Amino acid sequence: MNGFKVDDFVAGWIGGAASTVVGHPLDTVKTRLQAGKGYKNTFHCILTVYKNENVSGFFKGLSFPLASITLYNSVVFGVYSNTQRLIRESRTGTERRGPDLVELVLSSITAGFISVGIGAPVDLVKIRLQMQAQPVLSGSSGCFNIWYDILNFIPYTLLCDWLSPGEGAALNPFYICLAGGVAGSISWVTATPADVVKSRLQADSVYQRKYKGIVHCILQSYKTDGLQVFFRGVTVNAVRGFPMSATMFLAYELSLKFFRGL
Repeated sequence: MNGFKVDDFVAGWIGGAASTVVGHPLDTVKTRLQAGKGYKNTFHCILTVYKNENVSGFFKGLSFPLASITLYNSVVFGVYSNTQRLIRESRTGTERRGPDLVELVLSSITAGFISVGIGAPVDLVKIRLQMQAQPVLSGSSGCFNIWYDILNFIPYTLLCDWLSPGEGAALNPFYICLAGGVAGSISWVTATPADVVKSRLQADSVYQRKYKGIVHCILQSYKTDGLQVFFRGVTVNAVRGFPMSATMFLAYELSLKFFRGL
């Protein structure tokens, strides 16, 4: 067995840093749409942020996730890859083989359980920083939705296998970006309803708290704004998910290739 590999963690850290820089402006727009007030649609939100806060408004809260989400991604990629390798070698005695859905799911769940403790507080602080132009905010964290990050792995791995020219053959950067981008869009669109609830819980007012918990937030949001409220930011998520995830997986794969070529 090849055992534990540290380079997965390092490559995950690099991939996380790259995707954070690329995706943060649209992440700010998404957060404002889901938890803020006065925005008619995505385009109106972008114009309003730019008019009131200039370009710097889109990068509010970047320094914290740049330092911390990179750590989160490092843990996610490191745990996921090492767990998948361990399961595969335990079952077959060899590392190289095509993707197995059981291995992908078990590895994703393991990475999710271990990384959720890092991801939830990071996301909470990021959202509060992004909402600085709104009324004073505080509130509880909806850490359950951290799973949308993990959902990237299964479609990405399956797409890479489908696009691969042959067993063991390396994908070129274009196909890595394509697989990563599609996986990112799928996972973010799928997670949008839960993401809306999470954002609202995290941006709840400290002095006039509206939501008692997850179920209460869902019911109140539906009562006040209708079913469409759970799809606020879905366009931003779909657009944002592609370059973010494409950049993350490309940086990860190229970094891993570099480290293992030393």
